[in-house]
Amino acid sequence: MSEKTMPLNGIRVIDFTQVMLGPCATQTLGDLGADVIKVERPGAGDLSRGFYGKHTEEAMNNAVFASLNRNKRSVEIDTKSAEGRQQVLDLVKTADVVVDNFRAGVMDRLGFGYAALSKLNPRIICASGTGFGSSGPYAHKGGQDVLAQAMTGVMEKTQDPSIPKSIYPTTLCDYSAGMHLVQGILAALLMRDKTGHGQKVEVSLYDSMIAMQMQEAAQWSKHREVLNWAAMPLTGVFDTADGAIVIVGAFKANPLQDICTALEIEDLSPEYPTLDVQRQHKPFLQQRFRDAIAENTSAYWLERLEEQDLLCAPVRSLGEALADPQTKINGMLHEVQHPVLGDITLTGSPVHLSDAPVLIRHLPPRLGEHTEEVLQELAVLLAQEAAE
Repeated sequence: MSEKTMPLNGIRVIDFTQVMLGPCATQTLGDLGADVIKVERPGAGDLSRGFYGKHTEEAMNNAVFASLNRNKRSVEIDTKSAEGRQQVLDLVKTADVVVDNFRAGVMDRLGFGYAALSKLNPRIICASGTGFGSSGPYAHKGGQDVLAQAMTGVMEKTQDPSIPKSIYPTTLCDYSAGMHLVQGILAALLMRDKTGHGQKVEVSLYDSMIAMQMQEAAQWSKHREVLNWAAMPLTGVFDTADGAIVIVGAFKANPLQDICTALEIEDLSPEYPTLDVQRQHKPFLQQRFRDAIAENTSAYWLERLEEQDLLCAPVRSLGEALADPQTKINGMLHEVQHPVLGDITLTGSPVHLSDAPVLIRHLPPRLGEHTEEVLQELAVLLAQEAAE
């Protein structure tokens, strides 16, 4: 497949993002064929380059940074200098999208907000990912995944009231907001084809987490009832003789009866026939399951549960998941040779287009690796524009 046939070929993105929310969005745009130019601070770059707190070449191209920044070109620009500011403005003249994930108002203070940039380029799309939105009582707060979990009700819910509230260990909010940012950018590009002009796109960690709880929010608003899928009475994680499995006791006419059959215990469904009754006696039911499941291996119970067409799975480590043949079959691993890191495996895209598979056109860039290249291209483009 040629780069020219990729969905976003010809779209230029000026990328001011760092850490997670923004970089996962711009990496997705790069995977779809956009020319993503990552603007980085001289000598330091994206905050993720300092993950280990060192400034060695290897540390600044660490695996965390690499995981979020393929298919981008890096330029070092001092946006506080007159020359650097002009370089950014010249890039914007040739661009389609500008993306940032600073605190609300930062791009305006830098002189790179939508109001200013749209005068230079009426077709420009300015996309911002913030913590809590561009206005309101929390607009000034720094956005961070854990804070969004805490402030939107995500962290408050646990599988069992006796379990302490804790931080979800994967960057759920950042990734969700990043993908919402991609949606907004793609929609704005489509709309520009109709109207001829760009617009401002905004997402926030806060909004993404509220939106993710659409079912829970509707249930609370209508009935003042907490909907907690992890706390359902026939659902849980259970230790086996050699590991752990998860069972989801739902979407069946009589899931309790089927679970009892699979676990080779007496049928408890006549005594606990309804969901409400099962909720009231959840500790007893879960303990009954726990006692039975501890007596045999994960493989044994998964086979028994699947015979009853129950939803079940082994609880695995990330390493085990990455080694699973399904992961490779799904194209979720890209093994690349990086000039600094050597062999490194990057995750693939979860979106599979039959006519546009993800190509790694640019390895995760070294800081400023493409500064000269991009500025030379810019000079040519501006000269052509002046000649016309």
